[in-house]
Amino acid sequence: MLAYWVHSLDPFALRFGGDFGIRWYGLAYLAAFAAAYFVYLRLARRGFSVIPADKVGDFITGCAVFGVLLGGRLGYMLFYDFPAFLHNPLLFFRVWEGGMSAHGGIIGVAAYTLWYAWRHRVNWPGLGDNLVVGAPLGLFFGRMANFINGELYGRPSTAPWAMKFPKEIHDLPLDAQRDILQTAQQITGTPVGTEDIIATAPHSPALREAISGFLTPRHPSQIYEALLEGVFLFILLWILRTKIRTPNGTVTGAFFIGYGLLRSFGEMFREPDSEYVGMLTRGQFLSVFLIIIGLGFWIAARLRPSYPPSMPSKSRT
Repeated sequence: MLAYWVHSLDPFALRFGGDFGIRWYGLAYLAAFAAAYFVYLRLARRGFSVIPADKVGDFITGCAVFGVLLGGRLGYMLFYDFPAFLHNPLLFFRVWEGGMSAHGGIIGVAAYTLWYAWRHRVNWPGLGDNLVVGAPLGLFFGRMANFINGELYGRPSTAPWAMKFPKEIHDLPLDAQRDILQTAQQITGTPVGTEDIIATAPHSPALREAISGFLTPRHPSQIYEALLEGVFLFILLWILRTKIRTPNGTVTGAFFIGYGLLRSFGEMFREPDSEYVGMLTRGQFLSVFLIIIGLGFWIAARLRPSYPPSMPSKSRT
């Protein structure tokens, strides 16, 4: 039997006391916005942009606030926690409890860029082409933050690199949870709850060893998704944007299709965090619509081609 590693990473990069401090999840969002800004700025300075370089900062800020944050939170409420949201709409503002949707963030950014293009009279697909090149880097940081938090873990696995995640305690049968609580109390000497165990485990090797037998080895699917949706998709879109002459909207379509396909593949290794829709996980079901949207961008780009300044149209070549 392999001695599988029990996840023990602290969600806080810097803790000031109790549950107050700087979390890796928050830093991941900052890194995502910074990456989107610098990628867009680099492309704008090379001429691959319908807005000037000095407008990139304001545009990325709007995408971050109105697209990613509001769209991601609203998407989570609608796609994954709708009954509770209907019962108490104020849950939307309780962001400290977690809950963001990648699909919601993508839709939110698409809506904001559509408004921005209308407001400033610029080509909407061309506006999005640079933005989606940097988007996978944001997905990478987000998935790595999921891994550090020990959340959204994978399905059971016997692979040598499989891991055990203490947050699985929430999904265990009640009798197993009672046994874990009794074992943890013997170690700590005080009554504890499941959240206490999860919070203490990163700092207590004895506690991790005690609960290890109750946990299931699982795929570190967060890392799989970080590499697929993040690194691989970024490289693909960067090459498509900078090395291949394509009309506005082609790269945006490639992002929607690429993310939809890679997310659907990654879901095969990820423990479903919501009910199935037919034979599909919720993530796979939502990805179908992204793929359809991506195909729509491709069709529109082919029927009415336009190009950024550094890419002259066919009539000029």
